[in-house]
Order: sequence, then C-alpha cells, then structure tokens
Amino acid sequence: MMIPVMDSVPSRNTPIAIYGIIFVNALVFLLEIQLPSGSRDQLFYWLGLVPARYTHPAWAQFVGFAADVYWPFLTSMFLHGGWLHIIGNMWMLYIFGDNVEDRMGPIGFLGFYLLCGIAAGVLHVWTNPMSTIPTVGASGAVAGVMGAYFVLFPRAQVITLIPIFFYPFFVTIPAFIFIGVWAFIQFYNGTLGVLTLNPHVGGIAWWAHVGGFAAGVILCGFFVQPARTCRHCPKDQVFWELPWFHER
Repeated sequence: MMIPVMDSVPSRNTPIAIYGIIFVNALVFLLEIQLPSGSRDQLFYWLGLVPARYTHPAWAQFVGFAADVYWPFLTSMFLHGGWLHIIGNMWMLYIFGDNVEDRMGPIGFLGFYLLCGIAAGVLHVWTNPMSTIPTVGASGAVAGVMGAYFVLFPRAQVITLIPIFFYPFFVTIPAFIFIGVWAFIQFYNGTLGVLTLNPHVGGIAWWAHVGGFAAGVILCGFFVQPARTCRHCPKDQVFWELPWFHER
C-alpha cells in the first residue's frame, strides 16, 4: 500500500474548487450516515450508477427505474460507501488536485472533474453491462485529476507512506512512477475482473478508475489556461509541454 502524504509542487492559489468539492462530498456523506441502512441502500440504488439500468431497459422498467434518466452518472460521484472510501478519495483529490486547479482555474477544473467522472461512469457501464450493483464514489473523477497531474507534473516528487509491519516508512517517489504504478494496478485488476467474470474484484469498480484516468490524460490539454501560467516553470513541472501550455 502506498499512501501519498504530500507533493513537492506548492499551490499558487487557494484551491476553491477542490475545497468546494470536498465540502459537498462531506455534506452528502454526513447526510447518508444519518439514514437507516435500508434507506441508504435504496439511495445508492437510485442515485448510484447501475449499469443494467442503461443496457437492459426491460429489467430497468421491471424494477421501477424511470426511463431516460442519466443523473446517476453525476450523482454517483458524490456518494460514498464508508469513511475509508470518502477519506481516501478526498485525500487523493487534495494532494493532486490543487496544482491541476492552478493550471485550469476553479471553473475549468470543476468542469474537467465532472467530465472525467462521467467518462469513468461510461466506461464502467460499457465494461460491466450486466451488473445490477450500484457503483458510487468520486474515485473515477479523482482518477481523472491524477491523469492530468501525470501529464502536467510528471517530475514532481510525492512523499509516500509505505507501512511495513506497522512501521511508517517514508519514501520520495517521482510522480510519474507513483501515478504510473497506480494506473497499472487499476488496469491489471480491471483486466483480471474481465478474465474471472468478476467486475468488482475487491469490491472496486476498476474500469471506472481506468476510464477516469484516461479521460484526464486526454482532456487536460483542453482545460489548461495559458494565462494562468505567467510564472517561471518550477523544475518539477514537465519541460516538454505543448506550446499552449507555456508561459505567456
């Protein structure tokens, strides 16, 4: 297990969008845990992402899903199944998101974040069309943020906690290695799930992570604002960025 503690690129601006996303997720989660377990399960079923809802209309109609309702691709991003789930997602967002928001601006970052989450949901539905299990969590969108960080700050250093027999061992890992290893694990487990016909290996929707990460890598260039890079590029930042990423 690798737990990121901090990165080496300081944030230049207050990450307004990051704080807002964390606040909304925390508020929704606090409301969730006030519900009885049966009501919470029902909430996940209706606002979580159930692939068969979109791939098997007859089944969806039989169980009572409304037709042509696509809000779960969005609402599922703000639901979490437990304390470790939400803390893990929000921590990864906080570590890697502030620098990405610096490059995109709060509004651009929010749009980017939501698009990555939706892309994660689409790939999850496509790779698990028979699933009737609700998928919830911000991890697909957070994976998109990590994909953008992978492109924009590959040489940043990530201080990482690796617990070894309950001993906290700290190491510094280049971001492209840390995130690259993380992405490989998502792809490997997703592939393993396909081969074993178990789409939720370990209870995790791996292909949603892969979809979000891929979307982040592909889309980040469309959201970076050159006007926000009027500064000396830190040594940790990628030197081979495309021309519209450079200082103006």
